[in-house]
Amino acid sequence: MSAHSVSAPVTMFVTRHIAPEKYSDFLKWMRQGELLAAGFPGFLGSGVLQPPEGGDEYQIVLRFEDPESLARWENSLPRKMWLERGASLVRESRVHRVSGLNAWFSTGNGTPPRWKQAISVWLAYFPMLLLFSILANDILSTLPIFWRVFVTTVCMTPVLSYICIPVITKVLRRWLHPTTSH
Repeated sequence: MSAHSVSAPVTMFVTRHIAPEKYSDFLKWMRQGELLAAGFPGFLGSGVLQPPEGGDEYQIVLRFEDPESLARWENSLPRKMWLERGASLVRESRVHRVSGLNAWFSTGNGTPPRWKQAISVWLAYFPMLLLFSILANDILSTLPIFWRVFVTTVCMTPVLSYICIPVITKVLRRWLHPTTSH
């Protein structure tokens, strides 16, 4: 990579299976890990998708500004110590890293066609932007168009990026990746 190239943000997806009797301890430990990651340079945010009732699989999403920032976090002594403290809480753990737009759609079995990605993004964006527009209409309608778009994108980008898109790609995973077994 040249000195003038800009690295794309990198996202680390962690799937953790926990024993139901350790649920409370796991949640405390997981929050500690999120706070720990937040203190590292290059950290952009995190999110957690809880399993449905009775499930044991948590999806944790951590995003860093570049691969080097993620590597510093992954190889840090505080993270290693945190992982050791929580080892007895986790039955199984898998890690998957992706960068750029592929962060939402890639699996170990590849990336779905762009048209499927576009439909998935639209299915997440349209209802959320419609809801936001309805709820914020009184405030937004008083603003010039530039500020309406600015406020909407500032408010909705994190919600869509860290919650809606991960949820919709999980819900649509069989359609997005029909050859994989789940």
